[in-house]
Amino acid sequence: MSSYRSELTRLGDMARLYASETPNKIAFVCDGREQTYQQYNAHCNQVANGLTQMGAPAQGRIGYIGKNSDWYFELLLGGAKANQVMVSVNWRLAPPEVAYILQDAEVETLFVDYGFEDMVDGLRTDLPSLKNIIPISQYEHWRDSQSADEPTVDVIPDDICVQLYTSGTTGNPKGVQLAHRNLFGLRRPDIEDESWQRWTEDDVSLVAMPNFHIGGTGWGISGLYVGAKNVVMPEFDPGQVLDFIQTYRISKLFMVPAALQIVVRDPRAKDTDFSCLDCILYGASPIPLDLLKECMTVFGCGFAQMYGMTETTGTIVALPPEDHDPEGGPKMRSAGKALPGIDVQIWDDDGNEVPRGTVGEIVARGPANMKGYWKLPEATANTIDADGWLRTGDAGYMDEDDYVYIHDRVKDMIISGGENIYPAEVESALYGHADIADVAVIGVPDDKWGEAVKACVVVHEGKTLSADDVIAYARTQIAAFKCPKTVDFIPELPRNPSGKILRRELRAPYWAGKDRAVN
Repeated sequence: MSSYRSELTRLGDMARLYASETPNKIAFVCDGREQTYQQYNAHCNQVANGLTQMGAPAQGRIGYIGKNSDWYFELLLGGAKANQVMVSVNWRLAPPEVAYILQDAEVETLFVDYGFEDMVDGLRTDLPSLKNIIPISQYEHWRDSQSADEPTVDVIPDDICVQLYTSGTTGNPKGVQLAHRNLFGLRRPDIEDESWQRWTEDDVSLVAMPNFHIGGTGWGISGLYVGAKNVVMPEFDPGQVLDFIQTYRISKLFMVPAALQIVVRDPRAKDTDFSCLDCILYGASPIPLDLLKECMTVFGCGFAQMYGMTETTGTIVALPPEDHDPEGGPKMRSAGKALPGIDVQIWDDDGNEVPRGTVGEIVARGPANMKGYWKLPEATANTIDADGWLRTGDAGYMDEDDYVYIHDRVKDMIISGGENIYPAEVESALYGHADIADVAVIGVPDDKWGEAVKACVVVHEGKTLSADDVIAYARTQIAAFKCPKTVDFIPELPRNPSGKILRRELRAPYWAGKDRAVN
């Protein structure tokens, strides 16, 4: 089957290929539903034809807000067959944040999962570009009213098919445009030669991370690419992870370290049969060595660390199972080596490659680098240069054996439970409080989430505030996961002569004793 995969150049090709080659194999299991690859391809065709009948323009944006579902993957590939771009919206965001993304992306047709209808109804007047809303309760009726014939829409590999939003340093998220060629750029036969990436016809994949992240959508596409059986978990639940592993004999899965910690420390984990597991891939944030050793002992399978970002369509650097030393060998501090076909370098501020062992910004070039940020040419140019090098915003170094070590962040981004949180966005929300004179947000070590958001607040003279006041106000403005978990009240913020907040000075006491400023 792998010989056919080199011919896959568009997302819709995957459904077509396996509908022909393995029509009766189960493609998806979700919410008590099962569908074969033949059924899945027919459903994707119906979605494509339905969107075309609605007059969806080439490269128009369709949206989905909701939990993980096999129906989402029908919309994803069906939309791709109709030359539409899927915008999956983080359902954990506050309504104003959801409205911003939908309006910025100019979504014309929005599919809304159970539980989010009222929120979308309340936003309707703020979304002039939105023409159609299809509640998921009506989805099957809408889909099954369409033709299942293969659509005849022209689609080329350079067309955009996915637009995922990533938090922005200036407060507004940016739409990362990923083309078909990007999503297939890191799914090639030469990469499958890596043991941890080698799939068989018997593999069963668990899709547990949210579809609004590359870790969810990208992992789902990985399973589809090889024609695997894909078990979709609507929302991460540690007990269900354990149940699904045993019930469906999961062999491969991807999770962020915070999720792994919750699963491995569930009391039922010690009684769960993990013999079916082949490899667990983890990423989105570093993993503490003690937690990794615990996971290796309990799960008893191979582990591979992934390093990448939405702008690189996911993984560009990986640490394979053979480099995972439970005793904590030197390579365990690294993120691994660049995947085949990916160039990684370490640059100084002037864009020059630095000597091995010297800390600088990690940059990458390869076929999976995004096409650009949606309607943000300047931000795109600041991220990807004319030669195709993409600045990751992470600081690190490379050793003589080409292993990449993450040292710190060039940006001020906080990674909490695998979620990217930018201080500027949180600060912007808190500045709206009448009693807050000044505020800075930093990431501090957290045993469960890796990092936690802390607000350092200066209160207006004559006013008083409690930490609970600040946190409660933040929750009315932004998503709960972005809100401060703790608050420090200080007389003034440290700034340099030009007025820039000295975040490193604020962070230093909390990271004292640690050999790197990421957790």
